Amino acid sequence: MDKLAYGFWGCYFGTTALMLAGAGVGFTRSLHRISLNAALSAAASSFFVIAFLGGLPIADEDTLLRFLAHVAMAVSIILAYLLFSIVGALDRRRARRATQLALALLGAGGVILGWQLPPAQALALGVGIAGWLGLAALGVALRSAWRGDRLAWRAVFGVFFMLVAMLGLSWIALARGQVPWQLHAVSALSGTAYLVMMASALWVRYSYLIELKQIMAHGPSYDPVTRLRSHTETGQMLGNAFRRQHDEPTLLGVLVVSIGNLYALENLHGKAAVNHALFVCAGRLRRAVPRDVELGRFGEDGFVLLMRDCRDSGNLIKLAHLVAARLGKSVVLNTSLDEARRESEQTRWRADIGVGVVMVSGRHDTVAGTLATARAMSRTALSYASRVAWYDQGSGEAVELPALEHA
Repeated sequence: MDKLAYGFWGCYFGTTALMLAGAGVGFTRSLHRISLNAALSAAASSFFVIAFLGGLPIADEDTLLRFLAHVAMAVSIILAYLLFSIVGALDRRRARRATQLALALLGAGGVILGWQLPPAQALALGVGIAGWLGLAALGVALRSAWRGDRLAWRAVFGVFFMLVAMLGLSWIALARGQVPWQLHAVSALSGTAYLVMMASALWVRYSYLIELKQIMAHGPSYDPVTRLRSHTETGQMLGNAFRRQHDEPTLLGVLVVSIGNLYALENLHGKAAVNHALFVCAGRLRRAVPRDVELGRFGEDGFVLLMRDCRDSGNLIKLAHLVAARLGKSVVLNTSLDEARRESEQTRWRADIGVGVVMVSGRHDTVAGTLATARAMSRTALSYASRVAWYDQGSGEAVELPALEHA
């Protein structure tokens, strides 16, 4: 190889070493599964590179070609499975088992068929299967990305770079010693970009698990459970808003969100599952509400939303329906603190949401009275089809607010 080619591949293997080091650090933090996934991704792709660059001590050309065919199939199966796991395609046990069976049959069939072909054609078959798996992984990642999974976009670009690197290395292996250094450069840089994308995707998952582990261990009294204002800070937020409202009369919109089935969840699956549920609901809440709406905790199973200068009750009602819809979606919850058993100890759960809506307009309204009323409305809303209840100040009663067609 040209000296420039050595330099580019040195960059690739340097990135591999960094990724393996990061996996080792994660392993020491007890994040075994995510660390093993990172290490396996780096090690498998690096072995593929070494093999196709001619770094294996195999003198016989036919034997080398057949071995490269097996390497291409095995590594592509491993990397495809890891990518399916990253984008959440294997969260369900049935899908995971079906994928494992399909990949095993594909690998076994490729090996059997390859031995019926001449060595060069066997290599072409192995590379073809690897390319097909790469395209399948790209399709799965694109599907997840279009559904709104931002993490999947990293996987999309990662698989794209992986396919480019794979094509380049296949060309290098078939035309040994007869390719320009530019092809080595493109292949090495694509391989490096693939590792960077996969490392960033795994880091997002890694940081999520770190935070989740702290949350599930400490419980609702620990701020990172929801990354919202604590109960004390929520009281200060509302107190400041009400004092300002008394001095400068404005309309305040107050929403209280109650989760009605947390007690049952705790009885069935323990406190860790409850903490995970609160974590997920709070994350969805932060993403759903506008920036001018302030959020905080309320009780052990609820949240408070405060909209200052709420001149239009229609916006407040639309927000209430949006919150009810977003938080009412199902989620897969962890029921164990051990990340190594994350896939085996999960349950699908849907929050039973009730949203109470109160408009504060008088000088004599108090924080405690408003929260008590909004909390009562949210509890009442649990029995409504719309899951939203409005406090009618004229009648002093709860009124259901069905979602408007255009909302």
